[in-house]
This record gives sequence, C-alpha cells and structure tokens, in this order.
Amino acid sequence: MEELREAWQALRLGGLMVYPLLAVGVLAMTVILDRAVVYFRCLRLPNGLREAAEAWDFSWSTVEEQIKALGPSNAFGRFLGVIVENRTRPVWWTESRADDEAGRIEKALSRGLWVLETVVTGAPLLGLLGTITGMMQAFKVIGEAGVVAPSKVTAGVAEALIATALGLFIAVIALFAFNFFERVRAHALDTMERLGSKLVAHIRLDQEHSGGDRSHEAA
Repeated sequence: MEELREAWQALRLGGLMVYPLLAVGVLAMTVILDRAVVYFRCLRLPNGLREAAEAWDFSWSTVEEQIKALGPSNAFGRFLGVIVENRTRPVWWTESRADDEAGRIEKALSRGLWVLETVVTGAPLLGLLGTITGMMQAFKVIGEAGVVAPSKVTAGVAEALIATALGLFIAVIALFAFNFFERVRAHALDTMERLGSKLVAHIRLDQEHSGGDRSHEAA
C-alpha cells in the first residue's frame, strides 16, 4: 500500500494531463483484456480438426465431428462449418458463403483494435501536451519571481517529465498489444483460408466423381 501511495503522489505531480492519460490507459487495458479473452476462446484450433482436414484418407464425418466439438463460438468451427454445411451445393455458392462468414469473423476479431491504434498515437501527444503546460508553468515562475523559487520551478519540470513518461509508457503497451493481436488475427485468417481451400478441393473432387458416375450411367 505504501508503494501505491508513493506512486500516486508521484503521478499527481504530473498535473492535470495525468488524469486523461490514466483514462486512456484504463481504456487500452480494457480493450487488451477483452481481446485476450475473445482470442483465447475463439481461436482454438485442435490438432484433430487440422489433421482431419489435411488427412489423405479424408472423411466428411470426421470433420463434422471435430467441428461440432468446438462449439458455436469458435471461429474455425464457424468458418469450416459453413463449408461443410454447403458442400452439396455448387462450389461458387459454397465459396461465397465462406467468404461472407470470413468477413464477419474478421470484423469480430478486429473489434476494438482501432482503440489501441489510436492510443499508440494519442497517448504520446497527450504526454507532449502535459510537457508543454509543465514547462510553461516553470517559465512563468522564472519570469514572475525576482528570485527564482526552486521548488516551484522543479514542480513544473516534474509535471513535464511525468506526463511525457506516462504517455510514452501507455503508448508502448498499446503498441505491443496491437501488434500481437494483429499477428494472431492474420495467422488465424491465413489458417482458415488454407483449411477452407482444402475442404473446397474435396468438394470439387466429390462433385467431379458424382458427375463422372452419372455420365457413365447415362452411357
């Protein structure tokens, strides 16, 4: 508790700009925690599903069982499930439905990331604004006092440095989180596209075989 009290007293020296910076930091942490939970729940890809989609002895029933085991909130299950459900339709129809679902998944995964991207730019600017106001206060004391009051001057300098440091710290955390989530999102979408292409290839093979069987029967 004593350390927290000392930290708070140090932050208070940063002046009024500390409060909007703290609000921005809380907002960024909220988005980070929310995205971490969502990504952990939605982007789980069991080895069984990957192996079933890439197996040489491919079986639609095995893929369906793996997808059902994931639950409705899993992004891989949603995307691949659309392909499996429409496998008896024309390929262009299946690909269209899969593209629509991929767009919805990408939108859901990207939700809130713009906040982190804005914090990366905005937090240092708020810190810079705090720096300017702090230095203005220090120069004002120097200009008004016949004899410089060291404590008042250092208060202005402290306000400038603390606001700058806090803004940069928040921006760094938001930047690392944003890049991490972007990397995970891009990797997940690439994996979905690759597995989806394999399922679509099996649909084409099934339809070609069905067409060949019908042609043979007609002959």
